[in-house]
Amino acid sequence: GSFSLECLLCMLHSVLHGVMGSMVKLQNGGFENIVIAINPGISEDDRIVSSIKGMIKEASSYLYSATKQKFYIKSVKVVIPLTWQSKPGYERVTTESFEKADVIVADPYLKYGDDPYTLQYGGCGEPGRYIHFTPNFLTNDSLLHVYGSRGRIFVHEWAHLRWGVFDEYNMNAPFYATGPQKAEATRCSADISGQYIFPLGTGKTRPCKFEHRTGLYEPGCQFIPDKVQSTSASIMYMQSLPSVSIANGVYAVYKSGLQ
Repeated sequence: GSFSLECLLCMLHSVLHGVMGSMVKLQNGGFENIVIAINPGISEDDRIVSSIKGMIKEASSYLYSATKQKFYIKSVKVVIPLTWQSKPGYERVTTESFEKADVIVADPYLKYGDDPYTLQYGGCGEPGRYIHFTPNFLTNDSLLHVYGSRGRIFVHEWAHLRWGVFDEYNMNAPFYATGPQKAEATRCSADISGQYIFPLGTGKTRPCKFEHRTGLYEPGCQFIPDKVQSTSASIMYMQSLPSVSIANGVYAVYKSGLQ
């Protein structure tokens, strides 16, 4: 996948500006000192740390490919609660903390459930505050078919956080008119192929009906991208579409100073 022109404009405008309070450094295309902190209230679960490691490794590869070999993830610090059991190689935190973390692992907010999201206050080009993953998102593999791979999700959210870009799909306006009696799904790019289907609620579907009155597809119609694409897709559209990748992130685990 690749960024769209709008994403690149946002990225170029803000690439020199770091996230507020973040210790992240960008050295020769490698992001260093990304802090991923687990909320002190989360019960000990080694699967969370293992999932983070796998997610970062895949994310670095995907980011490297999506940005045409410009950026990758060089180092990540995983901060676990003080109450979790120590293991060989774990280090003590110095300036890292949950409050200043770039990524947090915490219980879901009612509004989002297990949906990964980035807290963004500003407009295009303004860095966000943090990325939020839930423990269930990181450990429940049955969610992969819903959200796509965790590494790609991380890159999608990292673009929100670091470069202040926004999603290129639109749930409020899923379709737009392209001419007389013709409409397209809102997506990036428009060359992404797929099917317009209407779910019947019984596990079955039917082709969507076109409404001549509105010039759009009927309410409830869904655009389902084909699994095999002849064009690249922006990571801000659907990060689950295929891509090629290479590069690995390095990580260390730290014990939090918080109970």
